Amino acid sequence: MNRPTHGTLHHIELWVPDLQRALASFGWLLQALGYAVHQSWNDGRSWRLGPTYLVIERSPALTAERHDRCRPGLNHLAFHVEDATAVEKLAADAAEHGWQLMFPERHPYAGGGRHYAAYLENDDGFEVELVAINPTERN
Repeated sequence: MNRPTHGTLHHIELWVPDLQRALASFGWLLQALGYAVHQSWNDGRSWRLGPTYLVIERSPALTAERHDRCRPGLNHLAFHVEDATAVEKLAADAAEHGWQLMFPERHPYAGGGRHYAAYLENDDGFEVELVAINPTERN
């Protein structure tokens, strides 16, 4: 593997109140996005895509039982998705894996008329955004 570009994201670690519930929602989503299981232990798991990995862990140091994306800290994770068809497929399948579509009345343009995305929230209050890349935005 080539050395990662200076400044790119190394990893993200999310603490969750219920590991099995998080594995059902995040595990499905990350694998659907091309991540592979990287590490596994009693209280957590990580998935890797290229040089970046994401950790889901049930820590004994948690101070709350639900993530609140409206408090200071992490609001959401946003992932590139190949195209609008992939956004719609993932959004449709997500309900079977513990995710609910946010802003259904504005889907898929909740982020604006030129921003095709699905906003999903899981049962623990974590939000993800699945963003279709517009071909004119590619580098």
